[in-house]
This record gives sequence, C-alpha cells and structure tokens, in this order.
Amino acid sequence: MTSSRPNQTAAQRRYEIVEDVLRANIADGSLPEGLVLLEGPIAEIMQTSRAPVQRALQRLEADGIVRRFDGRGFLVGGPASRAAPLRADLKTVGLVVPQAVDEALQSRSSWERIYDVVEADVAGCVVFGQYRIVESALAEHFSVSRTVVRDVLSRLQERGLVRKNQSSHWIAGPLTAKSIKDHFALRRILEPPALVSAAPTLDRTRLEELHARFREREQNLADMADDSLEQFETLLIDACVLTTPNEKLAALIRDNLLPVLASERLLRQLGLPSDRAAVTEHRLIVELLLRGAVEAAAEMLNRHLDAAMNRNIAQMKIVAVIPEPKSIATYLTRVDD
Repeated sequence: MTSSRPNQTAAQRRYEIVEDVLRANIADGSLPEGLVLLEGPIAEIMQTSRAPVQRALQRLEADGIVRRFDGRGFLVGGPASRAAPLRADLKTVGLVVPQAVDEALQSRSSWERIYDVVEADVAGCVVFGQYRIVESALAEHFSVSRTVVRDVLSRLQERGLVRKNQSSHWIAGPLTAKSIKDHFALRRILEPPALVSAAPTLDRTRLEELHARFREREQNLADMADDSLEQFETLLIDACVLTTPNEKLAALIRDNLLPVLASERLLRQLGLPSDRAAVTEHRLIVELLLRGAVEAAAEMLNRHLDAAMNRNIAQMKIVAVIPEPKSIATYLTRVDD
C-alpha cells in the first residue's frame, strides 16, 4: 500500500491513515530497521487512540514490514531481519506525519475521536451479560455532547454491537452461546469465499514467511503465551482473508469479527487457555494455499472455524460463573436479561 495522498484521508479509517504514515516512514528509512514501535508513543504523536495504532501495526505485521519479538511492541523489519531491538524516542527519531494527514486526523468528526475506545469497551463487556448505555453518562465520561454520543451509538448499532430495546434504551449484549454460533455461522459463510477470491493476489513470498512462522510456533508451543496464540488468528485473517478484492465482503467480515475477537481476548485475560491446536490449523491453511490447493484451504478454514466455535462456546460456559471484572467502563450498567 502506498502512502495516502491528501485527498484520500477523508475517506479512510483512522487505522488506515496511521498505517500509511508508518509504512511511508519505514520505506524512506525515517524509522530504521530494529526500531521498537509501541502503541502509546505513536498514538500520542498522531493524536489518536491506541486502537487504530494497534490495528495498523497488525496490518503491517501481516505484510511482513514489522515483526513481534520477546519484548513489548513491534520491531521494524520483516521476519528475516536480525537487527537488534533499538529503543528510542519516536519524536527524536523523527516520525514524519505530513501536514495534510495531521490536519485530516484532527479535523475528523468528534465522534470518530472516541469511537474506537467506546467500541472496545462495548465489545469487551458483552461476554458478561447485558448492559445499558446511558447517553448522559457516556457524554460525561468523554466530555462530549449528547449529539456526539448519538453519532457513536448509531454507528455501533450499524455494526451490530448495540441495539435499542422497546423502551428506546441503548443495550449491548449479551454475547451468548447462541449468538456465538450465529457469528461463526456468518464466518463460515463469508470467510472461506473471501479466502478463495484473495488467493490469486496473495504474495507467495509472504505466504512462505507466514508458513515458516506458524511452523516455528507449532514446534515451540510450550514457550508461547496464550495471547500470542490469539494474535495468530488475526494474522491469518488479515493476510489471507481480508485481502479479498471484494471490499464489501471484507467490511462484513470485519464487523462480524468484532464481538468474536473481543470475547476471545477477554477469555485469555480471565486466564482461560487457548487451544494450541489452532496453530496447526493456521499452518495447514497456509500450506494448502502454497500448494495451490485453494478449495482445500477454504475447506480447512471452514473446519478451523467449526473447531474454534466449539472451543469458544465451551469456555463461555466457564465465564458464566466468573464475576464481572472491575475494568468494565463506568458508563456501562449491567441489566437483567
């Protein structure tokens, strides 16, 4: 992807703008190989929340431009890079944010400035039950107007994360075994065809790097944290599914994934383990793509999704007896079903 031109930024999502800026800075050497990239400093320089920065870094990782390492954050450079971690202040290094891009970020509507945080808060609570979102409490929490709050909630409603009940109250959740099944049913309908349509444009070198990474992790599962396992799911989807040329299909997949991935992150945070067989499933999908067996790769993805659904539902039953965490945002109020 090339760096955004000024007239493109208005139509882009925040993570796409951040991604383009980082990509351009890496390409021209402003961010040297081995430099440690952390979400917080990047978010501060670009005056945005951490969520779009996290998404941008994950997309760059899927393209082999940055990589993870034993420490926090990402390193500039692909999987084959052997550069040692370089920790430096990004402001000193000279992360260049073009004026047109900076102005575009700061001139975006007020609802966009808080949307990512609200989306993450809402997606993160629904596994514990049903919550009401009070407009006035949300407005006070972020020091914004009720108009801004309604804009945010309307967009969350469009993405299926909140709804209005018969009393016109904004409601989020609950994410139940049935809703998990519904989300995974959609995943099985949407994601295998997206993989098939993306296959002709996939870069073989990138697939080989991805396969090597999955193989390495598969052989060293004992040394890998559960949260790392979850990151491989995102890596596979970004590299092999969301690269479909059908942008509307990709958008549907992204929206449907929101509550699913949020629930899986919460399960890990609560101490529930990942099923490490998923790494083998990921590796097999990429291996089949490398062999040109696209339909077989799509079928393997379908089987992986079925197994993932069963794992998720089994752990949801455990969550049912776990108390609600204290980290739930204050503007979210638990209500009876």
